[in-house]
Amino acid sequence: MKKSKAFWVYLALALVIYAVVQVMTANEMIDLYYQNMLITICINIMLAVSLHIVIGITGQFSIGHAGFMAVGAYVSAICTMKLGLPFIVGIIMGGVVAAIAGLLVGVPSLRLKGDYLAIATLGFAEIIRITFLNIDYVGGAAGMVVNHMTTWTYAFLGVLITILVISNFTNSRHGRSCLAIREDEIAADAMGINTTYYKVVAFVIGSLFAGVAGALYAHNFYIIQPTAFNFLKSFEILIYVVLGGLGSLSGSVIAAIFLTTVSQYLQAFPETRMIIYSVVLILVMLYRPTGLMGTKELKDVFRLKKRGGSEA
Repeated sequence: MKKSKAFWVYLALALVIYAVVQVMTANEMIDLYYQNMLITICINIMLAVSLHIVIGITGQFSIGHAGFMAVGAYVSAICTMKLGLPFIVGIIMGGVVAAIAGLLVGVPSLRLKGDYLAIATLGFAEIIRITFLNIDYVGGAAGMVVNHMTTWTYAFLGVLITILVISNFTNSRHGRSCLAIREDEIAADAMGINTTYYKVVAFVIGSLFAGVAGALYAHNFYIIQPTAFNFLKSFEILIYVVLGGLGSLSGSVIAAIFLTTVSQYLQAFPETRMIIYSVVLILVMLYRPTGLMGTKELKDVFRLKKRGGSEA
């Protein structure tokens, strides 16, 4: 009953935030710069949460998330710009094709562990980037011109659906199996859990939402280029998850909001931004190795505060 009450409270709060921003946008109280910032924050939250299920929940070290984002971006752009399909169809197709790519990569590579898996996923991301770089149909190195179709509504719904699906998956029997794999894969396998199956499932779900985020990203700007999906992009997404706390969905969301806001104000200094990211990561590893939230969620923090207040 408490869990259900917390769910409805968070959902109501999210809808209130959406309504407030929507009204302010309609009345031109929020200019285009801040509208773009809000949409970018939503996209980065989706990327952080979708990687969270792979690294934070299942414990698989993947640094090729930008590759799945690129697949979603280009597939959706082809659907809307080349085939003339509706934007929503482009979003769905971007997510589906990214999920298929995640399946094709996940089945062979997720038998690997640790550094070997990281190298395999990084290799996949680079293969995708180089492939789009050499396809003239999507503009090659010059990039592909894309109409601006992403709105605050699309971005908000993307975040809401991503968080709901991954949160429910984590709290389900399948999610508990993934958590068992994260804690001790050998013990989980000994208890009869099909470790490869659950790792692939988590990887495919993460890839799907990375593809959806890529579709929103592609249609939020007027051009997409392969250089936007390089190793630094995967590293940036990884920082969101590590800074927020491995295993904390709330932490990934908070870190994505914070770092995206900082990044937006440092766009004129891209080198400085990467230096700040690196310094933040070093400081977190030194003084808070579990991240901002560790493995806790916001509801756990509020529960502890409430318990402490009642004991006092």
